[in-house]
Amino acid sequence: MVATPIGNLADVTLRALHVLDIVDVIACEDTRHTQGMLRAYGIDRPGARLLAVHQHNEAEAAQAVVARLAQGERIAYVSDAGTPGVSDPGARLAAAVRAAGHRVLPLPGASSVVTLVQAAGLVADGGDERSAFVFAGFLPSKAGERDAAVAELAHETRSVVLLEAPHRIEALARALGVLGERRITVGRELTKQFEEIATVAAAALADWFAAGRDRTRGEFALVLHPVAVAADDGAEAERVLRLLLAELPLKTAVKLAAEISGAPRNALYDTALRLRSEAERAD
Repeated sequence: MVATPIGNLADVTLRALHVLDIVDVIACEDTRHTQGMLRAYGIDRPGARLLAVHQHNEAEAAQAVVARLAQGERIAYVSDAGTPGVSDPGARLAAAVRAAGHRVLPLPGASSVVTLVQAAGLVADGGDERSAFVFAGFLPSKAGERDAAVAELAHETRSVVLLEAPHRIEALARALGVLGERRITVGRELTKQFEEIATVAAAALADWFAAGRDRTRGEFALVLHPVAVAADDGAEAERVLRLLLAELPLKTAVKLAAEISGAPRNALYDTALRLRSEAERAD
């Protein structure tokens, strides 16, 4: 599984070039796109040594890859850009290869997710640094489902990374507007010639796109910044959790405490484990 550049061809790794040069077959999302990329690096591959594996045929094509591996062939997989299996084809292929008893070797490289996160400066309101983030990828394309997904994101205090295509970016911006003053960093055409990165309030995101005619062109990654959790809110959440733990199993208590208090479930789960440990030591 070989990560390839998301835009700037210079971002390829030496290891990726070596592997693409020595394997017997390169499975890829788009054979024409991959052929052009290989030629840019001086790698000459006849079309017969390229195998199309994309979202429409991945399950079937994975079996062809497994059959070739069983014959001792070395196969690399690349998506059109970035890391295979991350909002790109590749996950089903990796699962099928593993299920057949073959090794799946990941070659890390460019990723729009990490690229934008490192530029966003993910610090919560009030100056609290938050390194954790949630990768949500592409939200639903249907308006109602997308609005429901955004409503769920409103309760997520951690950073959230989204991806979007150019023909849906304005609709996504309007949907995110309900998040008000929560900051969003948008990355357009990351690593490419016309790369643009900006941070605005969610309520102003649609206007930001409307302010420049080229801003809706290209591929997009967005980061919803974290929000601060007040100290007394944390104390209240722990109080609720303590009451529920006295009557309910741990997982059920954590789930209900998160719904009641709005505190992150992961944090409440850690707190529940701590409280249980303290109670056991007390006994």
